[in-house]
Amino acid sequence: MSEVTHVGLEIHVQLLTESKVFCACRNSYGDEANSNVCPVCLGYPGILPALNEEAVTKAYQIASALGCTLSHSVGFERKNYFYPDLPKNYQISQYAAPLGSDGQFLYECDGQERRVRIREVHLEEDAGKMIHAGDLSLLDYNRAGTPLVEVVTQPDLRSGADAEQLLTAFRSLVRYIGVCDGNMEHGSLRADANISVSDTEDRLGAKVEVKNLNSFKFVRAAIGFEELRQAAELVAGREVVSETRLWNENRDVTKTMRVKETDSDYRYFGEPDLPPYPLAPAFFDEVAARAVELPLAKRRRLAAAHSLSDAQSAFVTAEPETARFFERCLTSGADGKAVANWLAADVQRLLRQRGETLGSSALSPERLVQLLSLVDRGEITGKIGKQVLQAILESDRDPAAIVEEDGLRPVTDAAALGQVLSEVLAEHPQVRAQLSGGDRKPVGFLIGKVMQRTAGQADPGAIRTLIEAEVAEEAGG
Repeated sequence: MSEVTHVGLEIHVQLLTESKVFCACRNSYGDEANSNVCPVCLGYPGILPALNEEAVTKAYQIASALGCTLSHSVGFERKNYFYPDLPKNYQISQYAAPLGSDGQFLYECDGQERRVRIREVHLEEDAGKMIHAGDLSLLDYNRAGTPLVEVVTQPDLRSGADAEQLLTAFRSLVRYIGVCDGNMEHGSLRADANISVSDTEDRLGAKVEVKNLNSFKFVRAAIGFEELRQAAELVAGREVVSETRLWNENRDVTKTMRVKETDSDYRYFGEPDLPPYPLAPAFFDEVAARAVELPLAKRRRLAAAHSLSDAQSAFVTAEPETARFFERCLTSGADGKAVANWLAADVQRLLRQRGETLGSSALSPERLVQLLSLVDRGEITGKIGKQVLQAILESDRDPAAIVEEDGLRPVTDAAALGQVLSEVLAEHPQVRAQLSGGDRKPVGFLIGKVMQRTAGQADPGAIRTLIEAEVAEEAGG
């Protein structure tokens, strides 16, 4: 029997709002435990929630970017379950009428365009957080009430690798539209994976849900483990139990958490304190006004306009900060391929070494364009350009000032370079013999040696001219 894996994701997106979704408490990660709480998000009797308009707008931005059919009113239900991190013993969520439905997400996987259908997008409140320390479990309710969008896909994925690449692209999407920072380590983006293995493409097997996966690596590994575990059960003639499982990152296995609930177990009913709220046309105009060019569309446009390779276009559009930086360089007249090469190589390497980002560093688009212009005009060599780049990051100075103040102008004086070349030839008589015999292979070697002797400041063109003169002289002699 050949097994087919079906994977659907429930992607949880914490929204970037000043306050929580149903109260005025501060929505902020990393604050002192239980400092951002009030009677509303702690579920005190008699409290009344008040809907956060910015949370609704950002939720609709996500649904709109995914091409969903948008609901013209916002309504909520109570989802009832009992867990220590849920202070009210119910969660205000959407069930009967999600704010978005029947959308799709386009992304690239292994160089091919993929399409995953979106079943629904709904807005709800997040639960609190449990911190397990030895035999103790501590509760921090700061996260309770954080506005959370859940994006539910159809089971269109076929592997953990597919799911990992989809989530990577989805993280880029929410960062582009400015609704979430996408930080999986902090829990602002997380996923539940629904995996079923069957013997045919068009039939689903028993669904197993793996909860609270907070890294791309864990998503891929958990789905891969479940795929093998369920396939082994079927081969052995055993029934796969429909259940909820957790990922044990220490042992790289999933383990049973509880038997899978059905919708009836949650006893949904309309939220009596939040009647359906109709949305005016002006609201949808505001959502449309916030629309931006999405990552995949930007990637294709920039690749076509500037002859970028797949790797270059993927790099410059992976993060909105990088894409903005790149396009600001273009408006200053820089060559797109050159900018992409520098950003993906030397700039990225130095920023990683310094623990900085483009936004936090001293490198501006204007400075990078000025640096590339100095290299293009031959005022400095590429090797000196790399030194100048490092100096920009370290000293917060403009490239032209660094070249002048640090004495980094190329050495073009023929007499000085000729002296260095003579020294190199004296140290490598076999090279001189090759040149005398008409062999031009050592030319690159000699240029490299002279560049090394002059700390990269020699003009390669001037060196080549001197070498050619030496070749001619040797041949004539």
